[in-house]
Amino acid sequence: MGRNRLIIKRLNNPKARQTTYSKRKIGILKKAKELSVMCDVDLALIMFSPSGIPTLFVGQNKRLHGVMERLLKMSIENREKRRNYTVKLLKKMYNNTEINPRNFSLDKAEFLKFQQDQLRELNEKIAHKTKILSEWKNPQKINNLNQIQIMQNHLAASLNNIRAKKRELIIQEKEQQRRLRASQINNNLFI
Repeated sequence: MGRNRLIIKRLNNPKARQTTYSKRKIGILKKAKELSVMCDVDLALIMFSPSGIPTLFVGQNKRLHGVMERLLKMSIENREKRRNYTVKLLKKMYNNTEINPRNFSLDKAEFLKFQQDQLRELNEKIAHKTKILSEWKNPQKINNLNQIQIMQNHLAASLNNIRAKKRELIIQEKEQQRRLRASQINNNLFI
């Protein structure tokens, strides 16, 4: 007895929709992870549940920013080729049912807005970091006790890291000297 072919359509019952999403989410995340590991591909999967809760999966040892950056570096023409290829595959998979190509790429206006938003966000980050750097150059101008405490903690952590690195280098140097002396002693014994 075989399995009945499931008709893919929107479920009307919200509870059934959420249950199906929860079950299938696990399957698609597993498939995404397998694809990422087996084929060593950059992969980003973003899903929003029927209740609006996001799920994000980014391939093995990758960051979402890196995957999105690769996508944005592609020319619009190249992205259109990839989109058309994906739509063709989906039509083949679903027996030529109507697939909306807009679901698979941003149009030029959306893409431009996305890049402008990203640029604005980066400019804000740069302005914030510049302000912090200016405070580090002129700590006497800071009137905020909290900011001074953050700077002090950062300096203490940096100093601890420097001390740890110094200890590590001293140990390495002593080990090298010990090996050199042992080598010289061995050489003197064989002379």
